Amino acid sequence: MKTLPDEFSDLEPFARKWCLATEHERYATRLSSSMDEMHAFYEGMRPRMEAVIDYCDQCSTDDMPQEIRNLLHLVYSWINVSFPVEVWSQPRVPDTGSAFLDCFVEPTP
Repeated sequence: MKTLPDEFSDLEPFARKWCLATEHERYATRLSSSMDEMHAFYEGMRPRMEAVIDYCDQCSTDDMPQEIRNLLHLVYSWINVSFPVEVWSQPRVPDTGSAFLDCFVEPTP
């Protein structure tokens, strides 16, 4: 099933797992993912990020079509995995034990 604009069909394999509407879903997916999965997503999206952001910027967030909204959700997920991939080398924030953060207000769309 196609979830992204045609221009980004190469990112469809990532959309199945990482196209998530809420911060809670993105964080839970990050915690349940292996570093290999996060690296694959991060490296697959990284060279396309500028084009993705430029494409999303062409549309108002007030009336954004679902396919573009899905693309934006991929950007949010990519940001969510960037620290584990670039800095921590693990899904969780180091030295936080069982601490967690619940997000009550998040960006929309």
